[in-house]
Amino acid sequence: MESSKAELHWPSKMNRRGRDNPWRNRTLPSAGDQRQVMRQKAATNATHIDTFEIVAVKIENSRTKHPQLLYEAKLYNILQGGSGIPSIKWSGVDGEENVLVLDLLGPSLEDLFVYCGRKFSLKTVLMLADQMITRIEYVHSKGFLHRDIKPDNFLMGLGRKANQVYIIDFGLAKRYRDSITNRHIPYRENKNLTGTARYASCNTHLGIEQSRRDDLESLGYVLLYFLRGSLPWQGLKAATKKQKYDKICEKKVSTPIEVLCKSHPVEFASYFHYCHSLTFDQRPDYGFLKRLFRDLFAREGTVVCIPPFISMKNFVHNLLQSNFQFFFVVGYEFDYIFDWTIIKYQQAQKSRSQHQLSPIPGGSSSRPLPVDVDNHQGQRLKVETRCPVAFNIGRLGCLLVCC
Repeated sequence: MESSKAELHWPSKMNRRGRDNPWRNRTLPSAGDQRQVMRQKAATNATHIDTFEIVAVKIENSRTKHPQLLYEAKLYNILQGGSGIPSIKWSGVDGEENVLVLDLLGPSLEDLFVYCGRKFSLKTVLMLADQMITRIEYVHSKGFLHRDIKPDNFLMGLGRKANQVYIIDFGLAKRYRDSITNRHIPYRENKNLTGTARYASCNTHLGIEQSRRDDLESLGYVLLYFLRGSLPWQGLKAATKKQKYDKICEKKVSTPIEVLCKSHPVEFASYFHYCHSLTFDQRPDYGFLKRLFRDLFAREGTVVCIPPFISMKNFVHNLLQSNFQFFFVVGYEFDYIFDWTIIKYQQAQKSRSQHQLSPIPGGSSSRPLPVDVDNHQGQRLKVETRCPVAFNIGRLGCLLVCC
């Protein structure tokens, strides 16, 4: 997406083609170009002086009362090498600013959620859940809690990694194990709420020290937010922030899990029951939680067998009327075709159709052209369809087979 950009000038130290920081020419994206930044107090882009590589830059005034950026940089260094962890390019103090330079990533899950009409399909949620649990497990394996699990803090990659989920923003992260003794932090109460109230765990609202179970419970609220479109405690009005937090806490604690997960697969209620069963210092069984959703993924979707004597017109009619007598159920295909992939494909098809309807000198072809879609291995998948109904069925995770 092209947009106008207002330049921010480097301090004199960064204008040098110097040894300390090779990044310069920062630009501040306009409001419509937020997908190219990592959102925190200040975020922008920069280009390498020699290689012209574009990266994401997080900036913080070094005189701020509670600086977090250099602490976050230390965590990124500890987490380097993990799947779905942005690579750190440079960090340090530049004039009166703390600076962190990272890989440029794609849109956040919140951005994509809005793009898809504020609701994700079950297939998309399950494909995301598998990666998101893995990201949290990796952070925990390094001895840290994230403590701010929310859609804004999960970004999709770019290019060949466009189907990979990244976890970002470790400004509120905390070590839960001593790096020397490996002992778990002690249980405490009367703690202030850390993180985002909408997705915070019940124990966090009640002032209990956070542990691994709380990151996972927060993820559960994120997944339900994607499925439902909203959570019951959104939009509550209050005079002060504390009163609003209290109202959110009251609503969250008083809402039974079965009510929260009503009309959605039972696996989501099982996920919350498991999180609530964990003790303060207990290691979660991440494999169990991933299997929970993978088994659900495997059960969803249908394969429809089309007898050769049925025309496509009659097949569509029978399909819509549910008149097929022979079918069997298989799972979704883990094809990394998310809801936003389909919307982009449909937009491309619409644009192509409009172009084909326009008079072209020398005639035009009615043959549909393939659309390239990145798969998880960085290869190109060519998607081609002549049947809109078949395409819509595919959107639901179904596979059509001619027998």
